[in-house]
Amino acid sequence: MSGHTISEVSSARALRLPDAAILQRLAISETGFVFDPVNGNSFTLNGSGLALLRLFQTDNDLEHVCSTIIAEFDVSERDAERDIIEFATQLCESLRP
Repeated sequence: MSGHTISEVSSARALRLPDAAILQRLAISETGFVFDPVNGNSFTLNGSGLALLRLFQTDNDLEHVCSTIIAEFDVSERDAERDIIEFATQLCESLRP
């Protein structure tokens, strides 16, 4: 994804975030343990993954999510974009029924 903006990547690959209704069904602990009662999957997130998941639950504007992550974690735009794209892809896979 190097050199591409989230807008370019999302247009080119149809990057999608999990549906907010799906994200709302998740049981999420403050320590980052996540359980999906529909498919039975569980996983643990680090601090940045937990922050992204919480953002995805309330905001599906990738540009806003990216700027929030840049400010909160003091990372470059390029690193934030790469991490958001990778996380969104893995999250979608984990939440499949």
